[in-house]
Amino acid sequence: MRGYRADTAFDGDRELPGGALVLVDDGVIVGVEPAAAAPPDGCEVQYLPGTTLLPGLIDAHTHLCGDNTMRALDQLPELGPDQLDTIVTASMHQQLAVGVTAVRDLGDHQWTVVERHRGRPDGLTVVASGPPITCVQGHCANMGGEAAGIDQLRAAVRERAERGADLVKIMTSGGIMTAGTDILAPQFTVDELRAVVNEAHHHGLAVAAHAHALTAVEQCVDAGVDTIEHCSCMTAQGLFTPPGLAARMAAAGIAACPTLGHDFSATGGEQPPHIAAAMERVGATPERRAKQVAELYAGGVTLISGADSGINPSKHHGLLPTAVVELVVDCGVPATVGLASATGVAADECGLGGRTGRLHKGLDADLLLVYGDPLRDITAIHRPHTVVSRGRVVVTAD
Repeated sequence: MRGYRADTAFDGDRELPGGALVLVDDGVIVGVEPAAAAPPDGCEVQYLPGTTLLPGLIDAHTHLCGDNTMRALDQLPELGPDQLDTIVTASMHQQLAVGVTAVRDLGDHQWTVVERHRGRPDGLTVVASGPPITCVQGHCANMGGEAAGIDQLRAAVRERAERGADLVKIMTSGGIMTAGTDILAPQFTVDELRAVVNEAHHHGLAVAAHAHALTAVEQCVDAGVDTIEHCSCMTAQGLFTPPGLAARMAAAGIAACPTLGHDFSATGGEQPPHIAAAMERVGATPERRAKQVAELYAGGVTLISGADSGINPSKHHGLLPTAVVELVVDCGVPATVGLASATGVAADECGLGGRTGRLHKGLDADLLLVYGDPLRDITAIHRPHTVVSRGRVVVTAD
């Protein structure tokens, strides 16, 4: 048995006044005590004043097959299994290095993540969708998930269930990373989306829907998807969240993953040119995007954090802490809500609530100790000291 003590702690839902002592045995949390509690006899305790103890973070939107380059997604059909395995393994290490201990992979190629990397006995916990379903020549069609018409869409869902995917991902609008698709246009009808949702729910699978266009977001709500990825509500006149739409999402229990988090240091401090051009076309400035996400929160929508990591240099793996900081600092969300969006709430929405995401007895011992207090200064989440994955220390600053 081993203990981790901190004077400040966040359990995935709320602050634990006075901190906590978390006891770990055989990869599982076996106790959560007040920080002042005495550990069991013979239990070694790690304690560093000035740190905060959190659950390991969850990146709710990643692409482990993406290698962070400008051609990360375009190159996928050119890669063999060994190359894909190498990229996925590197992506996992990059995530763990910043305190991410679980991910929801929403864009697989050749079933690489689902079939070879999802069930590893240690390290990153992964739930995976397999190749995203898209229309013919639609967004991310090169990942192998094209389908046309209700019959093919239902068959695509069944294939994912049969191959062991944890959920279904569908591209309901065009996207920035696929040339020739229209980010302002839906890719399916509402009836087609309902067929996907009904088939997926019949097989016990949630549906995560990529949606940029406001019309596509509205279709997703009508169809009853489980989470909306990006949910940027784009129109030709800019980005905005209609109040009634946010209220409908909240009432239906549909969460949004706004995929914040950017690092332009690798691109000269600016967005890649093709992304900047697409954003300018729809008036999607960083300030307007932050305001639109704030509108989702004000409307009662549950928010989870995912960085859309791996797809290009500005959205590299390990960017989730930045997404949480942007949610709090730029969008005005309280620090407790921002932290929960990447821990307890993310676990629930990603189907991991019974495994990780909280400092609760019986869950996997996925822990993060950071220097400072992210409850008062959210940027402290950028300063990991110790990362524990299923009871094993994988990162330490010592």
